[in-house]
Amino acid sequence: MNARAVRKTGASIRNLDQLCSRGLTGLRRDALEIAQVGLAACDGGVAAREAVSLTPGGILIDGIEHSLADGQRLFVLGAGKATLPIAEALEDVLGDRIDSGVVILRRGETADLRHLDCYIADHPLPTRESVEGALHLEEIAQEAKEGDLVIACFTGGSSALASLPPDGVTFEDKRRLHELLLGSGMPISLVNTVRKHVSTIKGGRLAAHIAPARIVNLTISDVAGDVHDLVTDPSVQDSSTVKDAIAVLEDYGIWDQIPPSVAAHLKSPAAESPDLSGTEIHTSMLVTGIGVCEAMVAETRDRGYKPVVLTTTLEGEAREMGRFIADMARSSGLAGYPFEPGTVILGCGGENAVTIAGKGSFGDGGPGHEAALAAAAILDGCQVASLFMDTDGADGGTDAAGAICDGRTAARAVENGLDLRQALLSHTSRKPLGQLGDLIDTGATGTNVNDLFVTVIGKETP
Repeated sequence: MNARAVRKTGASIRNLDQLCSRGLTGLRRDALEIAQVGLAACDGGVAAREAVSLTPGGILIDGIEHSLADGQRLFVLGAGKATLPIAEALEDVLGDRIDSGVVILRRGETADLRHLDCYIADHPLPTRESVEGALHLEEIAQEAKEGDLVIACFTGGSSALASLPPDGVTFEDKRRLHELLLGSGMPISLVNTVRKHVSTIKGGRLAAHIAPARIVNLTISDVAGDVHDLVTDPSVQDSSTVKDAIAVLEDYGIWDQIPPSVAAHLKSPAAESPDLSGTEIHTSMLVTGIGVCEAMVAETRDRGYKPVVLTTTLEGEAREMGRFIADMARSSGLAGYPFEPGTVILGCGGENAVTIAGKGSFGDGGPGHEAALAAAAILDGCQVASLFMDTDGADGGTDAAGAICDGRTAARAVENGLDLRQALLSHTSRKPLGQLGDLIDTGATGTNVNDLFVTVIGKETP
């Protein structure tokens, strides 16, 4: 089913002025505007336009020319939360040279693509539309012949948006597996280790359908370390094994909870990923957490602050990350250690998680919300503003990108009769932050470099 509409470009924090109307207004504005610069640097469409161009003999991609003789076809395949801007850029640059293709987008996104079929599916859990779109991906992949070129633009979220269970596993059982994995608190790298072996297209299986045609991946990193087969795994060689996947399920105590059909599949030879050693594959990372941090560093300096990039490989429990950053900021603001007042602590890349009792269930909020609540209690009375957000605009699958807190948030919560500690314990972080007016609204951003945080330590001690 095609989606035909017009997409608004340029992600931004839509409620920035409202967020700056309460609490430590000046510090909040600095934090939010620095984060907005980082969000702009996540734009895969801009990066794709810089990386791709037509040449008389083919297509130049990231400095490498891929020849296309008469009769050799060009396909575009993709799925993910950051896929639409890349697909739009490819259509603008390559135009009628594209012979066919399909992309699967997240519900809420709209597109007007002339050469590509467009499907709408759901995230973070797959739906029937995810299967329909994945079947189309598989069909077009099988059309590619030797000499053809396939540009693959799979980005974060593709595991839910393009979900095709293997033989013997029902859609309901595969969806239940996703629920268990996402509720377990494991890092996304381990989630993907399991999902790659319970699929018809993941783990390089789509690339096996494409072969012997050539593959060029244009993608955006959403995992720590920018590991290719954790970012664009349908179209690159899988580096994990079925043994790895089973070990993950056992280590997190959910092997006995997965559906019997999934367990049976993982014990079968079909779960092993294909060998792609004979397939020509090139991969270009259009955007990484490092690049986003560099943009925020420049903005931080322009505002007269000293930037400190804490990490670009974010992984761990969200509330602990919030507490850790808040502890450093509090100590820095009050005692000048480990950083002097006037420092901005930055990070982007990787992904925090929330571990929920009764694995497989979901709370009301996301990792960014929990990190902000945890930080708020520690920052009480400090001249600090701190924000945590998911660059895709939907923290934990909610309609808010994340949240901001500052040294007055805890006091404002008390004034409004809100129990922040209980919200953390019950994983209902979104509700009190919404009542305080501290949720960050970006809408669907069309990108996904995962978690971003900015903490501004005031230049003056209180």
